[in-house]
Amino acid sequence: MIYRIGNLCGILAPILWASAIVLCGSLRPGYSHVTQYISELGERGSSTELIMRYAGFVPTGLMHAAFAAFLYVAFKGSRLASFAAALLALNGLARVAAGMFPCETGCAGGGLISQRLHNLSALVGFFALIGAVLVCGVLFRRYQYLRVLSLYSIGSAILGLVFLVLLERSAESRAGTGLYECLASGVLSLWILVFATALWRHRSNREIPPKVPC
Repeated sequence: MIYRIGNLCGILAPILWASAIVLCGSLRPGYSHVTQYISELGERGSSTELIMRYAGFVPTGLMHAAFAAFLYVAFKGSRLASFAAALLALNGLARVAAGMFPCETGCAGGGLISQRLHNLSALVGFFALIGAVLVCGVLFRRYQYLRVLSLYSIGSAILGLVFLVLLERSAESRAGTGLYECLASGVLSLWILVFATALWRHRSNREIPPKVPC
């Protein structure tokens, strides 16, 4: 049961994350998913702060960490899988930290400790998740039942990085900043959902072979 819960966390986390963004965005009149950061939905003092922080950032971060623990056990003996699981867990913990340290109004208070910790956590989380997806792209080639996801994983990592670069370049002008962040987060979150669902389906069909060291 615990094993399945870890797998289920990987399926539900992206759904909860997207739902929190959509819900909070709909509750904030004037909020733009194109020009504003996702973090602004949880900025200090906003009407959606508590919802986004404690129904978005924190729980999905913990779910990513739980899914990472599941991967470590499921692929025990594989150093690549252990590395990917560690990166995914780091991403989860970084997302929790981003939720615990909200950004200031407009996410522009660069000098404040909470804002700086939020920015650092978000950056670490993004790069850790991109790294985990890229490593899994290599790992999947060693397992027949996951080989079909190898190129998809590498492509997702590249797209996530491209959107993250575009996000940083547009930060000053805010031209498409929110859109790039949503695309980066969306591509990487979708990867988690696809991967976790594939593992769940194979386990249900008893198609996953015993733990195979790589």
